Order: sequence, then structure tokens, then C-alpha cells
Amino acid sequence: MSTEKTESTRPSGALQEAESRLHYTLRELGQSSWLISLLAVVVALAVGAVLILGANPQVQSTVGYFFAQPSDFFSTAFQVLRDAYSALFRGAVFDWSAPSAERSIRPITETMVNSVPLILAGLGIAIGFRSGMLNIGGQGQIILGASFAGFIGYAFGLPVGAHLLLALVGGLLGGAIWGGIAGVLKARTGANEVIVTIMLNNIALYLLAWLLRQQWFTQTNSSQPQSSAVDESARLFQLLGGSFRIHAGFLVAILATIFVWWLLERSTLGFEFRAIGENPDAARTAGVSVRKATALVLIIGGALCGLAGAAHLLGTEYSLTSGIAGSLGFDAITVALLGRSKPLGTFLAGLLFGGLQAGGVLMQAQTGTPIDIVLVLQSVIVLLIAAPPLVRAIFFLPHPDGSPRRVRRRRSKPEPGNDTAAQERPEPARQTSTANQGADDEH
Repeated sequence: MSTEKTESTRPSGALQEAESRLHYTLRELGQSSWLISLLAVVVALAVGAVLILGANPQVQSTVGYFFAQPSDFFSTAFQVLRDAYSALFRGAVFDWSAPSAERSIRPITETMVNSVPLILAGLGIAIGFRSGMLNIGGQGQIILGASFAGFIGYAFGLPVGAHLLLALVGGLLGGAIWGGIAGVLKARTGANEVIVTIMLNNIALYLLAWLLRQQWFTQTNSSQPQSSAVDESARLFQLLGGSFRIHAGFLVAILATIFVWWLLERSTLGFEFRAIGENPDAARTAGVSVRKATALVLIIGGALCGLAGAAHLLGTEYSLTSGIAGSLGFDAITVALLGRSKPLGTFLAGLLFGGLQAGGVLMQAQTGTPIDIVLVLQSVIVLLIAAPPLVRAIFFLPHPDGSPRRVRRRRSKPEPGNDTAAQERPEPARQTSTANQGADDEH
């Protein structure tokens, strides 16, 4: 009876083939080398350079007399790119032109602030990738986590420490519930997690919009769709004082990275996650409860995304609005892809994307470069990370298994008049086959 029930929940036909291809794609992405990720960033910067030059009016003016005086074009292009990318670096890492030491190190702290929700949500998405599941529901899970944490933060009066801890646990619980819906549906009915999580994103968005119109939830008399600010006792404390926005959420991100590494690489449950990601049928034969592991993958991943929403609200925003999640859930997918679904890689990718966001503001303010260039950089990185063969083709890299690039051999055309000779010439394989058959007859 249980066998029939298990078989009934398995996808069949085209859906089963699509899921097997998804498992293979996620496994290939996780096994790609660090060089592919690095080269993807290099290509993205090169594409961004072309767009920066195309949008700059000074470069456009030098194109008109390029053949008469090409040195003007190259010198102007070099200066524009130097100013743009130096401004990006100064806004993300270290501003050497700042008037004080405090101002000079502020960019790196802003990068760390921006990276906190990206790292936490990216870890949640990465767990799904390592388990062969494409969790697109990070956006909805972040919204639910922020909603739970925010309501606890401003609706309850608790002591310092306990209030913050309870709000963070509420964020974990909200994301786990929202991810668990997709996990249980996939485990029990075989529902596709991509479709379910996308629909849950929309439900979470409209659910938050409805909650922000309810006075019992917002705890305020304002007509604006915004909640009350969370209490001071529920906020993540500042690490470097009031002059910097960096808060304890960065420490939470570090602890979460260590936890995910231990979970995937050192625990029995993590081994089961990786087993169903490699081959669900083989894992089931080995005694792994695929249905339970499937549900737990999305529950734990959802909890981490919910924690990302809680850290974002309790550390920087303080009030719930309809745009509390922004595009964090979809940016987290990019972070997990760039980090190859590994905890350390996801952590570093989150820092990179946080730096792009922080540096893009200064780049636009000082050089007039559109901040949308940052979005283009992120999109190109995703494109190249999702297509490792394209990166290998651009840089003429060998295949990961060590085999050289395939060279298509041109088929030689038979000389005229030799067709009959080619047809009469006996095939070696057929002669060998006939000889072997004769030897068998003699025996």
C-alpha cells in the first residue's frame, strides 16, 4: 500500500524528464569551478564598461572624429572607465578621498549591511540547489519572516535580549511555515516546487498588503500602509556605534554560514539532502526518506529566508511596508548561483552584490553613470554562471573532465570514379565478424 502511495506521488512523463534535467543542471552548477565564477564577473565588468562608454556624452562626441584623431577617443574612454569603476570601488570598499578616517571606512560597512539579507536568503536558496530543488519562493519567505518579526517587535513589550531573540525566532518560524507549504505539497503530492513557490510569492505580497490595512496588525492610526516602528529592545544593535549602520545581523549571517556548512557537509541530514539532489531513486533505495527530506529542505531554506527578512527589518528598516522585501528574494538566487551553492561561496557572493549596491550609488552621484548598470552586471553574471560552457568557449577553457575542446572533422569527399571501388572494398569489421562466426561453427 505504501509503495503504491509513493509511486502515485512521483511525477510522470514530461514532468519527470524536466525534473531530471533540473537535477542535472543544479548538480552541474554546483560542480563548476571557482574560475568560472571569477571569469563571469570579469566578463560582466567588460560588458558594463561598454555600456558605460556608450552612455557617456564625452565618449559619444569623440566617436564623431575617431578616424581623424583616435587618441582622443581612447584617452577619454580610459578616463571615463577609471572614474566610474574607481567610484564604484570607493563606494563599496574604501574611500581614499574622504575627509576623515571614519568616512573612509564607511563604504565597507555599507557593503556589509547590504549583504546581510542577501547572504541569509542566499544560504536558504543554496540548500535547495544542493538538494536538487529550485526554490523560487525566497521573496515570499522573506515577506513572511519580516511580518512575523515585525509584529513581535512592535506589538509585544519584552525585556532587552529576550525581545530581539523572540523576534528573530518569529522570522525563522514565518519563513519556515511558508517554505514548508511548498515542501509538504511536493513531498505528499509531487507538486512542482517552482510553480508552487512562485504562486506563494504572490500570495505573500497580497497578504502583506491586506495586513497593512488592518489596525490590529499595524498598531497605528496612520492611513499610510505602514506599521509601527519596532521597539528599541527588538532592534539589532549597532556594532560600531551610531555613526555606522552595520549591525549584529552581520554576525548572524556569519553564524548561519557556519551552520549551513555543518549541516550540508558534516551532518546525516545534510548527507540525505545531497543524496536526493544527486539521485532521488538511489537515495530511496539506500533507505533515505525522500519525502521527509524534501519537506525539510524547503522548511530549513524557508527559515533562513525568513531570518533574512527579520534581519533586514530589525537591523535597517524598523517598519513594515509593502516593499519591505524589494528584490531580495530574486537577488538571493543570483547570490546562490554565483557562490556555486556552497556556504563560503554564497557568503562571498553576498558581499560582492552588497558592494555593487553600495558602490553604485556613489558611481551615479559622482560620474553620472546610471545605477541600472549595476543591474546589468548582476544579470550578466547570472547568465554566465547558468551557462558554464559559454564561459569556457569565450576563454577557450577545456572541459572540467580534462577532455580537450571538440573539433569537428570535415568528412572527406570520395574522388570521382572511386565510388564503385569503395563499395566493393570489404569492411574490416564485417570480415572479423565472419571469421569469428566461422570459428564458432568449427567448435
